[in-house]
Amino acid sequence: MRWSHTAVVALTWLSLASAHSTELGAQRPATTAFQVLQPLADTAKRLFDPTIGRDVFYVPTMLSFVRWGKLPNAATPAALTVPSGSLVTFDLVSHEGVLEDQGRDPVRFFSQFGIPREHILTDAIRVAASNIVHEAPRDGPHVISPTVAIAGAERGDVLKIDMVAMTPRVPYGVNSIRHGKGALPDEFPKTPKPEAGADAAHSDRFHSVSTLIAIRTAGHGWNAVLATARRREIVFPVHPFVGTIGVALDTNVDLSTVPPGVYGGNLDLKQLTVGSTLYLPVQVSGARFFMSDSHFNAGNGEVDLTSIEGSLRATVRLTLLKAGSPEIPMGRLTTPFAETPEYWIPIGLDPDLNEAMRAAVRQGVEFLVSRFGMTPTEAYAYLSIRTDFAVTEVVDATKGVHGLIAKADFARGTPKK
Repeated sequence: MRWSHTAVVALTWLSLASAHSTELGAQRPATTAFQVLQPLADTAKRLFDPTIGRDVFYVPTMLSFVRWGKLPNAATPAALTVPSGSLVTFDLVSHEGVLEDQGRDPVRFFSQFGIPREHILTDAIRVAASNIVHEAPRDGPHVISPTVAIAGAERGDVLKIDMVAMTPRVPYGVNSIRHGKGALPDEFPKTPKPEAGADAAHSDRFHSVSTLIAIRTAGHGWNAVLATARRREIVFPVHPFVGTIGVALDTNVDLSTVPPGVYGGNLDLKQLTVGSTLYLPVQVSGARFFMSDSHFNAGNGEVDLTSIEGSLRATVRLTLLKAGSPEIPMGRLTTPFAETPEYWIPIGLDPDLNEAMRAAVRQGVEFLVSRFGMTPTEAYAYLSIRTDFAVTEVVDATKGVHGLIAKADFARGTPKK
């Protein structure tokens, strides 16, 4: 995937209110060469995606199918039904810039930073101005894509999601720290807390500090350049990924998008970049796949609540694996599992971080036993000797832990079928 541009602006918000655009000044990189990816169409259809040069099933942000802050469930209609193996492109809208605590007006919000009107997504503007019910903080922040049904999918099957392409749609991203959130909720942000009884979701009684992150070409990829208060540049690689990837739940209840679960959802697993694969157990007929919460980068833990939040055009291949298929990573998959070209990735989820760790280890043991015929004790020992486990995220009600099982260690063996 190539992205032709000169630079990308990312705005790091350290609280909730109006930024001081005068602080940005000459630090802002030129963005005139960036091609903003406005919607390709108003409805879901088969068309040519110029970002990957192929025909795809295209899913824009259609207001009649979007769910804002609520997970898709058994009652959620699909915008499109596709056969197994289809390429599907989603135009994703980041929630940052459209939320109530930011004015629910992306034009006004981003113009404070000098972002020109033509660089603001028309679908973000439509979402913010729509009558879609979004009740913060009860609902999650995420603008959920229309769901896509996979023909023939039934509960007990597994949906294989291959990450094919992820291209930034706009030349900016946002990081937000909010009172009462993150790993250090009583210490950050360094601004006055909301008054007792104040509606924090709509309050503008906060001070914010903005910092630019420029994204520059670096060989075949990009680097992010964070300019600090002392004018020092911190440079790190850019790895776009989608934080929320899931299938509809088997319920008719509207549930928040914040906690992940057996259906996937807000996993925030940064390894799910181009070339990776996520496996999800199907919960309802058709699976009804969805995406949201796209990122330009994130650290394991996502400790301040957010990463570089930014809108992506994401293309995935959706393949249905019927129950019993040898392509399913383990005998019976009941929770999310991922892989990259280098690693198999067991995933553990639980409100208790210790229990999330145990769940990740148990899935790792189950995978090694099922795939390679190891005894449970051998698998447990191997994970302790060789596998790195990391905190995926600690800021959503359900915590996440993942492990990295090196594929190279098993290259000489023959997997058990």
